[in-house]
Amino acid sequence: MNLGNFYPALAVRDLAASKAFYEKLGFSAMGGDEAGGWLIMRNGDTTLGLYQGMFEENILTFNPGWDRNAQRLGNFDDIRKIQKKLKERGLNLDTEADEAGSGPAHLVLKDPDGNTIMLDQHV
Repeated sequence: MNLGNFYPALAVRDLAASKAFYEKLGFSAMGGDEAGGWLIMRNGDTTLGLYQGMFEENILTFNPGWDRNAQRLGNFDDIRKIQKKLKERGLNLDTEADEAGSGPAHLVLKDPDGNTIMLDQHV
């Protein structure tokens, strides 16, 4: 089971201040919508997302179907296939993808310490 590209999605209070901070650490914006309150930033192979007003807490995010450059993979595990395996393994999901659907969808679960994990398929 391949969960896809991974990056932490950080809930930030001030997108401009966070962008400036991470730029000082060597990150640069590679995607997103600053006016819409979010940016994807990269430093080498490390990616992180900055989200103002969208989440209350940081989220561990996986993108089935994408590589680290947000490019569609030719072969990947669809989120519904992943969801089925997670449920078979006894994991409780807070949000589920429509099993009858196709294409973009997401699911959400929490680890034993309450950390939120989102699988967010865009393709």
